[in-house]
Amino acid sequence: MIKDRILYEDNDILVCHKPAGIATQTARIGQADMVSEAANYLASAEEGCTRPYVGVVHRLDQPVEGILVFAKNGRAAADLGRQLSDGRMEKYYYAVVCGHRLAPDGELTDYLAKDGRTNMSRVVPPETQNAKKAVLEYRIVSKRPCKEDGALQTALVRIRLHTGRHHQIRVQMSHAGMGLLGDYRYADAEVREVSEAMRVKEIALCAYKLAFRHPASGRRMQFAIRPEGRAFSLEDWQDLAENGLHNEP
Repeated sequence: MIKDRILYEDNDILVCHKPAGIATQTARIGQADMVSEAANYLASAEEGCTRPYVGVVHRLDQPVEGILVFAKNGRAAADLGRQLSDGRMEKYYYAVVCGHRLAPDGELTDYLAKDGRTNMSRVVPPETQNAKKAVLEYRIVSKRPCKEDGALQTALVRIRLHTGRHHQIRVQMSHAGMGLLGDYRYADAEVREVSEAMRVKEIALCAYKLAFRHPASGRRMQFAIRPEGRAFSLEDWQDLAENGLHNEP
């Protein structure tokens, strides 16, 4: 499967398009994940290689579609990890949200705490124990009313993620009154109702663009995909911004 979703490969990195529904990495026996797929692909491509190096640089939640970069050696993993930690790795998402009086753009800064028992995060006061700062920027690309009075709207949103917290986009956008279509864990009842009416079953979130410096050459690299989920295929979203929707290996 992964062979058909490779965007770029060389001696140091493997960049691929993760579909929604498959985990980045899992310990569950019999469940497919991208790390195992990458390892199997590299083992088959390199004769005599039984345990290829697959360095996990960053992750995407299982329900989320998007671009992943894996390191093929320790040096590349360390360099990409530093880029991720200091913010030089640029991560952009598309989301389809639903809400009232949607502001055209903004920056959201919150503190999030994860509950390990429920595997959910929530916005908390900054002084809360184990709270982590979460920052993102968003801009509405286009929007449309989803009720006759126009009070409730759906919108295609472009997001720049500055931190990588657990379920960050889903939590912050929902907290700001812009729940994601298809998100039945964090979005409110009204958004869930709209999701059902539009037959959107998967979370309308895609990590559509990733940019970083090549760990060996230092050259800037940028990769982008067009989202595949139902929420992004609606007629009104066919004008998905072309800016950045090209690859620069």
